[in-house]
Amino acid sequence: MANAVTVKTESPNLIDPVPADPERNRFQVELEFVQCLANPHYLNFLAQRGYFKDSKFINYLQYLQYWKQPLYAKFLKYPQCLHFLELLQYEHFRKELVNSQCAKFIDDQQILHWQHYTRKRVRLQQAHTDQYQLPQGQVSQMQQPPQQLQQQQSQQSLQQHQQRLGNEQKPLQQVQQNQQQNQK
Repeated sequence: MANAVTVKTESPNLIDPVPADPERNRFQVELEFVQCLANPHYLNFLAQRGYFKDSKFINYLQYLQYWKQPLYAKFLKYPQCLHFLELLQYEHFRKELVNSQCAKFIDDQQILHWQHYTRKRVRLQQAHTDQYQLPQGQVSQMQQPPQQLQQQQSQQSLQQHQQRLGNEQKPLQQVQQNQQQNQK
């Protein structure tokens, strides 16, 4: 054999010498399972295998209701799984899931909802940007240099002050004119 080179593939960073916390593992497993409930085809798979007829499994689904609390729900990537978790509490829904056409219908409805939501969101964002878009040639205050902005603000406050003074002087001038007319 020629020169054999042995390469050490183990890295101290890849090996975790501390065993994983059992509570953390339980949290991760339950999180993954609850999120799997967002997939109608997975629900159909469970129904066809008879899981929804097992009272222990039904109790487990009931136990998983704690995921609806905001403390836990914030970890979910697929929040629609909470809706399916709620529906799985009803026997009628569990029986219907055996039919693959039911799962297909639910899947289609989810896709239509996402498409509508995406289109609606794009329209709302466009309307929002159109509403706050300035006419061409105008510069927003955020884009102006600070000195120019200060000058503009001081001119506005000076104009407001002059208007107030002018409004106060008008009644005084009217009183003086009335006095002059009365003296004649």
